[in-house]
Amino acid sequence: MAENTEVVVIGGGYAGVMAANRLTRHGGVTVTLVNPRPDFVERIRLHQLVGGSHDAVVEYARVLGAGVRLLVDSVTGIDAAARRVALASGGTAAYDYLVYAVGSGSADPGVPGAAEFAYPLNSLEEARRLRPVLDARPATAPVTVVGGGPTGIETAAELAERGRAVTLVCGGVLGPYLHARGRRSVAGRLARLGVTVLEGPGAKVTAVTGAAVRLADGRELPSEVTVWTAGFAVPDLAARSGLSTDAEGRLLTDETLTSVDDDRIVAAGDSAAPSDLPLRMSCQAAIPLGARAADTVLSRIAGERPEPLNAVFAGQCISLGRRAGIFQVARRHDVALWFHVAGRPGAKLKEFICQGIVKHLAGEAREPGSYGLHRVSGGPHRQRLLAATPRRTPAPTAAADQPA
Repeated sequence: MAENTEVVVIGGGYAGVMAANRLTRHGGVTVTLVNPRPDFVERIRLHQLVGGSHDAVVEYARVLGAGVRLLVDSVTGIDAAARRVALASGGTAAYDYLVYAVGSGSADPGVPGAAEFAYPLNSLEEARRLRPVLDARPATAPVTVVGGGPTGIETAAELAERGRAVTLVCGGVLGPYLHARGRRSVAGRLARLGVTVLEGPGAKVTAVTGAAVRLADGRELPSEVTVWTAGFAVPDLAARSGLSTDAEGRLLTDETLTSVDDDRIVAAGDSAAPSDLPLRMSCQAAIPLGARAADTVLSRIAGERPEPLNAVFAGQCISLGRRAGIFQVARRHDVALWFHVAGRPGAKLKEFICQGIVKHLAGEAREPGSYGLHRVSGGPHRQRLLAATPRRTPAPTAAADQPA
């Protein structure tokens, strides 16, 4: 193995931290993690930050290995030919290998008034902006949460449990991932908390004002605070840097998570699109992807053939306030089963998982290479899916010549 191999990891979330920690298991690798914040964000707890039960932040000293250099900065461009990244501070960082783990954030709502009057909830800064807005309103002030996925459900439940008058607007079905039995369980808990749940095409939001939310069926809901949790988007860094992406802007890779453009660039987490078939955006996928990305880099450094992705899912875990939750069990290829764990056991299981995620990262920091869940057999489903899905020939995006 070459001495002093420089690896830069962009993004200090679940995937980036796992990758950075794992890369230090060989002494000949120098790892720099570039992240815009000095602390690790527990993104799966942002709804708790808004509700006041957790600050959703962990010191990097707890989860990042001592051998990883943390650079608090933002990457504004990737020069693959020169193997360096441009930094917002004005400097650059050179690399031999690059791990692209920039994660995801709030999508453009595309609804009149939403960008101006609604509060997104997909980052620490967004959660911190929303918290004082809610604190300044009386408990009787109507709150509308837009989005029937896990973030919307968790936020609605968290606020309702604290006495807020909450309406959850799904724009479709409540908890689309859930099995029908799990969905009924979630709906029952929300009803007991006093949450009004609006489902179906008529409940699609068509406009947001400072005092109301307008729906497709003509209804207008009074809303002093509107929380927008519908949809995720990835940063456009890869596209602006001339790298091939999927339609959503994720970096296109092969099944080893290696960029289709450059075998010195490897992706992980929400911003990766292996074989143009990305995994569900979640920390459940991000951490194993981070481990796989690190293994790919280390294999390439050693002159070995990297192993392909082996994706395994257990289900989806949703908190329903502090006293209830649900763990929706799924097949390994991420299709929900009838079985679920609900109520107080569901809440305890969710908290156990949240704490366990930090422990996984901390464990890899202490003992690089110890994490192994990304090697659990996922069965032949992804291979069958790949064989049945037409592949497209990737090409650099049209945004390649835009300034970084």
